Amino acid sequence: MGLLLKAGINFDLINSAILAFLTITFFIISINYVKGLKNIFPNYSSQFAGLIGNTSFLGIPIAIALLPTDTINLTIGFDLGTTLFSWIFGPYLLSEKTNDYNLFNFKKLLFSILNSPASRGIIGVLIIYLFGIENVMVHFLWIPARVVIYIAIVVVGTRLGIITNSKKISLQFKGHIKYSLILKLLIMPSFIYILCKTLNYQQIETTALVLQAGTPSAISTILMAEAYKRNRDLAAKALFLTTIFSLVTIPIIFLLLRN
Repeated sequence: MGLLLKAGINFDLINSAILAFLTITFFIISINYVKGLKNIFPNYSSQFAGLIGNTSFLGIPIAIALLPTDTINLTIGFDLGTTLFSWIFGPYLLSEKTNDYNLFNFKKLLFSILNSPASRGIIGVLIIYLFGIENVMVHFLWIPARVVIYIAIVVVGTRLGIITNSKKISLQFKGHIKYSLILKLLIMPSFIYILCKTLNYQQIETTALVLQAGTPSAISTILMAEAYKRNRDLAAKALFLTTIFSLVTIPIIFLLLRN
């Protein structure tokens, strides 16, 4: 709620949020209904690691540093769409009972959506706008929003510390981690680039959205893995590896788009 109120709601934000949300939805459906892809990404943790990007803590600062200020709403919108998908569908897909049901159990899905933090946040923002008190509430809500961010960073740092200090080698590409890495750092930005060109986005808009799509795995993937105790090591290693390799891929993407 705090970030959404601070950014304000306009067409660019809504447009990029929808683009991000539908792109992730497309990949989730494709992976789970195409047999060959399902074998490559056998669980939702590996899928989320390859689709949900660290747009909040890395993508937005990168956009602020490299791009004109008038692209910030595109950047925040992409982050919003990604965050909404992960916190609306993440708890539903990662829960223990999901494996016993079809991917689209609409009754269970609707219950999950209505009870998700993202949905409650949107409803709260709409109520605030309805009463015209957004300028007052943004100052109050931005403080707890930042506190939550700091707590999330502590949780992630703890999990990464366990991984790096264990006997397991963090740079090993065992299992399905390498596919999540390729999906997150190469396929996702390439797909968004093609989509932007197809939709006739301006070059600067394309650059802003592709950079967001090329960010490493999100902190939320670890938080949800911890909450539901599902593939926690996989989520932590995916975050670690994609973050390391994104130090190379993001500058390359930016240089290619700029030229």
